[in-house]
Amino acid sequence: MLSEWTKTTLEALSRSVSYGYTESASSDQVGPHFLRITDIQNGVVDWGSVPYCPISDKDHLKYKLKDGDIVVARTGNSTGENYFFEGDHDAVFASYLIRFAIDETLALPKFVWYSMRSPNWWEFVNQSKTGSAQAGANAKVLGRFPIDLPPLSEQRRIAHILASLDDKIELNRRMNATLKGMAQALFKSWFVDFDPVIDNALAAGKPIPEELAARVEVRRQALANGSADREAAKLFPDAFLKSEAFGWIPAGWNIHKIREVADLTWGDTKVTKKSYTAAGYTAYSAKGPDGFLSYYDFDQIGIVLSAIGSNSGQSFLAHGKWSCIKNTIRLWAKDSDDITYYLYHVVSAPMFWPLRGSAQPFISQSDARNCRLLFPDRAIISEFGSIVAGLYRKTWEDESQTVTLSQLRDTLLPKLIAGELSTSACHT
Repeated sequence: MLSEWTKTTLEALSRSVSYGYTESASSDQVGPHFLRITDIQNGVVDWGSVPYCPISDKDHLKYKLKDGDIVVARTGNSTGENYFFEGDHDAVFASYLIRFAIDETLALPKFVWYSMRSPNWWEFVNQSKTGSAQAGANAKVLGRFPIDLPPLSEQRRIAHILASLDDKIELNRRMNATLKGMAQALFKSWFVDFDPVIDNALAAGKPIPEELAARVEVRRQALANGSADREAAKLFPDAFLKSEAFGWIPAGWNIHKIREVADLTWGDTKVTKKSYTAAGYTAYSAKGPDGFLSYYDFDQIGIVLSAIGSNSGQSFLAHGKWSCIKNTIRLWAKDSDDITYYLYHVVSAPMFWPLRGSAQPFISQSDARNCRLLFPDRAIISEFGSIVAGLYRKTWEDESQTVTLSQLRDTLLPKLIAGELSTSACHT
């Protein structure tokens, strides 16, 4: 009952409040993970992309994140973004984050965190930010956030309901990362390392260029232990030839300009809606999926490329009903959809697209149309597409389920946190 709820603040529920560690991040594993503002996206952290930092034993102990810690961004557009730490990652938090260590004798830390994912929190943060050039809020200000606190047993029930939805969402995210990794691994094996061609050359006793020698021993072992896909290798040649543009490539493969195998068009300026509705169709901007339109331009798989800004060259595999809007390039296979998956992996490679400009990088239309790519036999491309299509369809199914789960969580969260909905009415 609401009569049993009490009013308190974030600071009052915290046994300690502290600012993070100042250091430069490193991609090398020189110490613990170094959690920064930019690593937190919508309350989620992809630990596989979090860098590391050097740190003394004393500071490691001081800044090490512990189960139940809540870290909050204190500056910039991300002010208020937060993350609930749990798990076995060895991590410290950076200086533009504030750690609120919740006193578990007073409140369940995860319930407090869910209160900090509610509309009330974001309204509080927006009203509390100060500064013009780089708005932000300090620990004292953020600690004033008011929290309605139910009895501990009700906190546990509320947190369990919401965490069950989050767990399903996280499971989908991990599964999707695995499936996409499988597709990328196959692409690399076939079209970067040329494993089937090396296998065929070894089986036929044909010479292999010295530049590819590092892969030969790996393939010898694969042939010996039976892990090499000899059935798929039947589609591939058994020899290499030297090309001026790409060095050693499989014999019989061609080099084409993008415009010879795909149509390229530039996105139009359209006004999108940020909220999803039943009649909403995904719109892609340079950021990726970016709002919805009440109509769509395409109803099949295609590639959307960011054409300007810091993420120029990043590509997205669009599906379902969608539109391509400002600052993007759409790539469309000229004569058949079966090369779309191959093209997507080719154009997603780092440094594939030449960029112009420094302050605001961009891809010019001329450069884009004249980029060259290696083009294998169509039977190989079709086989690759048929294999990875199933992987991507599964990711899209999971993504659709994730949207539904996220909407359910976002609907339940403010009602549960405010005591407007009984936990007995919720089943997950």
